[in-house]
Amino acid sequence: MIGVIATLRIQEGKGPEFEAFFTELAKQVRANEAGNAAYQLTKSRTEPNTYKVLELYKDQDALTHHGGTDYFKAAGPKFAAVLGGRPEIEYLDGVG
Repeated sequence: MIGVIATLRIQEGKGPEFEAFFTELAKQVRANEAGNAAYQLTKSRTEPNTYKVLELYKDQDALTHHGGTDYFKAAGPKFAAVLGGRPEIEYLDGVG
């Protein structure tokens, strides 16, 4: 299992727009990626405008597939329009 935690800081006032398009992206991921076990958007309770995406993939092939999908690539410009800085991406290896 491979875990990913993506920390995304969103521009002031852009949270609702971000949440709306991310919800649609998550639906596509869940419907089309058998190798994805979790794709959940969360919002920080302590840092305004900060979101974390919690992702789990069964293996590297599933993670690579996710990044190559048309819907993920199409989301790029939408992310660019709302992000308040570079995303921070942390990769994790499953244990047990």
